[in-house]
Amino acid sequence: MLKDLRVRAGLKQQDVADALNIGQSTVAMWENGTNNPRSVILPTLARLYRCSVEDLIDAIGEAERRKTGTE
Repeated sequence: MLKDLRVRAGLKQQDVADALNIGQSTVAMWENGTNNPRSVILPTLARLYRCSVEDLIDAIGEAERRKTGTE
């Protein structure tokens, strides 16, 4: 999940928010599945998390499956 990728990169939600010039609550919403990051943000997010865009997409998909109960 997105939180796992962020934690592995050694970042706090506020670190991500500051780097992207967004609110910490937006990052929290991404992590709890309430909202997803826009596609234009994914390359920057991948650099921050030191992962691939594909890893992010997989994490978002996993969160969607958990939210809908289709694991």
